[in-house]
Amino acid sequence: MGTFHISCSFRCPFLASRNVCVHSNYNTVISGPNCWKQSFFSTRMSLQASSQSIGMQKCTDEETFYMHCRAAYLTVFRSSLASITSKHQLCRVLQQAGRNPSQATLNKHWTPSTTKLNFDDFCEIVKNERPTEAHELMRAFRKMDINGDGYISHSELHIVLTSRGEKMAAKEVDAIFSLADTNKDGKLDYAEFCRLMESTAEQCQIAALERLEADAKLKRQNFGNELDSPPKSLASTAVTVPQPPHKTEPDITLKKDSRSSSRPSSARSRRSSLSNAITMAASNTKSIKLAEPTSIQDWHHTCMKGSFFLEEDGGITSLQYRLTVPQTATVYLTIRPLNLSQRLEKPSSWMSVDTAVFLVSGKDTKEDSTLVCFTESRDKEKCCWKGEMSAGTYCLLPFTTGCRLRKRTRKSVSKPVTLVNRTDTGELDLTRDFRGVLSDIFEVIDLDGNGLLSLEEYNFFELRTSGENCDEEAWAVCKENFDTRKNQLSRQGFMELNLMEASERGGDPTDLWVTLEAMGYNRNLEMVEACPFLIDVYCEEGQCTLQPVSLESGHRILNTALQRSITARSEVKALRGQENILVYTYRGEHRISTVIANKTNQKVTVHVNNEQSKNCSSSRGMSVFAVEVPARTKMVCQHVLPINEHQEWTYSCVESIIPCQ
Repeated sequence: MGTFHISCSFRCPFLASRNVCVHSNYNTVISGPNCWKQSFFSTRMSLQASSQSIGMQKCTDEETFYMHCRAAYLTVFRSSLASITSKHQLCRVLQQAGRNPSQATLNKHWTPSTTKLNFDDFCEIVKNERPTEAHELMRAFRKMDINGDGYISHSELHIVLTSRGEKMAAKEVDAIFSLADTNKDGKLDYAEFCRLMESTAEQCQIAALERLEADAKLKRQNFGNELDSPPKSLASTAVTVPQPPHKTEPDITLKKDSRSSSRPSSARSRRSSLSNAITMAASNTKSIKLAEPTSIQDWHHTCMKGSFFLEEDGGITSLQYRLTVPQTATVYLTIRPLNLSQRLEKPSSWMSVDTAVFLVSGKDTKEDSTLVCFTESRDKEKCCWKGEMSAGTYCLLPFTTGCRLRKRTRKSVSKPVTLVNRTDTGELDLTRDFRGVLSDIFEVIDLDGNGLLSLEEYNFFELRTSGENCDEEAWAVCKENFDTRKNQLSRQGFMELNLMEASERGGDPTDLWVTLEAMGYNRNLEMVEACPFLIDVYCEEGQCTLQPVSLESGHRILNTALQRSITARSEVKALRGQENILVYTYRGEHRISTVIANKTNQKVTVHVNNEQSKNCSSSRGMSVFAVEVPARTKMVCQHVLPINEHQEWTYSCVESIIPCQ
């Protein structure tokens, strides 16, 4: 028997309220066939004692998360530079991390085209796949408990697990029952079973941490940097996206207290290294290099809103725009985060997210595109550019580094937020908190800021939340049933539409949560995975027009523009003894960005160490990682911003070649 599943998928009417899948791989709790029973029945007291002894180190939540990921990974692999090469390995290592992957989850992350996943991919999967909580498992069992007596018979469990959801073999069900039916009365006390399941998951993680702490060899590995066993191969791609992608490049985390062995072990790698240190002044001591034109109130003005959205794989999506300049003129362009807070003393949480805009001319292919300019200067929260532009049509591409908008460990919700309730008359209504969030969403998707939603604006919202478009016929039905003005949907009409969606499902908020999560909200109704922004274009002569084009296209063009902006305005150095491996370091007013160029005919793996940096945040989300650069390719390595802009910050980076073995 390998895995125990209770699957609450749409095929299982008993447990269709939500997608929950629980697994416990007993054989991997502690290595060895005779050790799992002792782990399975270990007491809470021993768990707490182990947790306290390991948790004495003062770590941030993020450091703790990566430490747990590392411990889980090294339970299955000898080094975290080793790759996951099968779905079975992915399942094992996720279970070691306390996750419970269903076949649907495994298929999502291991597609028919997947050949390998690296440690960074694994960390992202762990971030996005939250562990099943005990109360969810209890709810699933209660739906199978027809009598409501706290027990499930062998026959009841057999029917559910062999005929619904992810079907199990009869012998697997028998094996589960023989383990869980401790008093051999033919019944499963599922409350006790849930406690044992939770205990097993905790013990699995603690055993991995204890093994890591006890094994000096593993500690020296520093997340695989010592290369005890060479990686079979590391993921690579010839096309990169603006934020260094988690699915194509390996990131390896290093514990901050293990600096003595942070470099690759061979003499060759030490010779083939490059050290770079830059100290940046605090933002409050910087002079503003580009102030707003004094006569700007007389210039022609157009503006457009949008938003950056975090995707499940850690990438960032944004609307792309088309800017038309009717005649040669001086243009002043700005982008800034959009504050939705009504309280001046408490601005929106995303106001610190960095924003920028790249202007590209030419055709919609990266080969033909030409970088015209990008917003390089700062004026308070705005990122600005001013210059002369020729008449023509340009692609306007919003950009953020990902240093301050990134996936974080999801916090559990102690009390579920209510979206829909019933009035005194028994009618469904939206709660006050939910109405407030919907009002903010309306503000974000009202791209032109006229207080109404056109069909085009509404379709960008639909594309984001459902992947579909609303056609003219459906839009006509909307206008007949909901409040509209000038053939556009009003804020009140938007509320009515969402209330109708809830009413059609009898108050079930499932689809409403799908919408909220797609727009970047968590279960506490906080926008944590999105950053709304506002773009302003001022033209001294002639009226510029700005139109949204697409929510998906432009990434390839933006990546090319980003690389060119870095390589054209940066210091370039070759790695020592590697004249064909170049590192371009761009130093802007408020960020540092690097590009690695591999001019050789074979791929290279570059080890990047930022541990000596101070007051810095990398777009990689970690201080030590590795990047594989394919042959004859340039690749964005990282972006770095200060954690606290009002303090001096130092960027100190060492790039080294990891030798092929």
